[in-house]
Amino acid sequence: MTPDSHILITICARKGSKGVHLKNIRPLHGVPLIAHTIRQALAWPRGSKVVVSTDAEEIARIANEYGAETPFIRPAHLATDTAGKLPALIHALEESEKHHKNRFDVILDLDPTAPVRTPEDIEHGWETFQRSGRAVCFSAVKARKNPYFNMVERDADGHVRLVKTPDKALASRQSAPAVWDMNASIYFYKREFLLSRPGSLWDGDPELFEMPPESAFDIDEERDFVIAELMMKLRGLV
Repeated sequence: MTPDSHILITICARKGSKGVHLKNIRPLHGVPLIAHTIRQALAWPRGSKVVVSTDAEEIARIANEYGAETPFIRPAHLATDTAGKLPALIHALEESEKHHKNRFDVILDLDPTAPVRTPEDIEHGWETFQRSGRAVCFSAVKARKNPYFNMVERDADGHVRLVKTPDKALASRQSAPAVWDMNASIYFYKREFLLSRPGSLWDGDPELFEMPPESAFDIDEERDFVIAELMMKLRGLV
C-alpha cells in the first residue's frame, strides 16, 4: 500500500484547554499526548502529509519533533474556546494546499485526545467512507445509555421525560433503537464539502463507522490520563 498524494491528515491542537492545562502536550507513557496521534497518522500508509494546526509555537515544535509538519500557525480567532472545528480545518486545508502546491481531495482529521486508536481503526473508517460515497464519515461507539430507555430531560413545564419517546414501552435497553456516541477520534471529509463553508458536519449527510470501545477513549479531564495509560498498557500500545 502506497501513500495517496491527495489525502491530507490534520491534527488540530490549540494551546487552550479548560479541562487539563496544556493537555495536548502533557506526557502520556513518556511522550507528549499529541505524539501518539502523530505516530498513528504516520503509521497509516495511505496518508501523504500529516499537518498539525496549532496556535502555539511549543506545540508546533513538539509536533515537528515527532514527524508532523507545521507549515502555518493557526490564527488566534480560530483557536478560541468558542471557535468551531470546521473553520480551523478549512484554514488548514487551504494553507496546506498553498504550501505544498497540491490539491488534497480527502481530509482525515484525527483528534489528539484519542491516543488509544490504531491505524487499523483508521483503515476501517477509510473503507466505510469510500463505500458510503458521503461527504463526511466519522467514528462512533455504541452508547451505554439510550435516549429511548434510560436518558431523561426536564421539559418546559419542569416534568422529567425520556429524551426520545419510543413507539411502545421498552422492557430493556437492548430492545431500544441503536444509538452511538460520537467519540471525537476519526473524521473523513471530502474537499468540496469543506470548501463549501458548511455550517456543521451534518450538512454533509454523514456516515458513521463503529469503533470498538477499547479504541474509543477520549481524554477530557485529569483522571482520563490515568485511564488512558492503563488502557494503552493493557492493549500493548506502549
